[in-house]
Amino acid sequence: MRKDVIIACDFPSGREVMTFLDRFEQEKPFVKIGMELYYAEGPDIVRELKRRGHRIFLDLKLHDIPNTVKRAMQVLSSLNVDMTNLHAAGSSAMMQAAVEGLTRADGTRPVLLAVTMLTSISEDTMKKELRIDGTLSNTVIAYAKSAMASGLDGVVCSPHESPMVHESCGADFLTVTPGVRFAESARGDQARVTTPAEARRLGSDYIVVGRPITRADNPVRAYQKCMNEFVGG
Repeated sequence: MRKDVIIACDFPSGREVMTFLDRFEQEKPFVKIGMELYYAEGPDIVRELKRRGHRIFLDLKLHDIPNTVKRAMQVLSSLNVDMTNLHAAGSSAMMQAAVEGLTRADGTRPVLLAVTMLTSISEDTMKKELRIDGTLSNTVIAYAKSAMASGLDGVVCSPHESPMVHESCGADFLTVTPGVRFAESARGDQARVTTPAEARRLGSDYIVVGRPITRADNPVRAYQKCMNEFVGG
């Protein structure tokens, strides 16, 4: 499970995501289900996409007291998702509880990631609004180290932070990186962005790409372009 493009299927309804994915006749892309779609359709959307053969990153970013997160992860694990996440800021106790809840009776579990700092947040915002001292880079590394010590598989971070996460936590610790745009695309609401080719050079293990694919005139061609730039043709 290394080097893949995950399409962020941030649609408001199951009907729209199915219409979008029906365009992919030759591929079964790895897809991300976020809050908007999951809250609209519930767990049935996960079951249907798994039935269709898609790998799923369930991006709900849990952040609550440890026992609540543990119980929630038990539910998510039963959906047979491939990857899910939580906020590293919830503490090591919360992350350890999540690992326990996510692990099935046979010892298997989905990949579990910690969100370090949302790619929409700049260092200035982090300091002034979140009241976190220090640099953004140091904060990301601290969260990544805490996640690794808590038994998680990797982090969600900016592609620009991928090299230092791997340097601090090892090559096997995954970096899943949103904030990826084609060179000609608008930045949207992202503050820390890069291209698929640059994300590859920086060592991202997975990139999450939404609007540059989902809103493209030809989404299949945009996905293939992204795969060629990131994974290689």
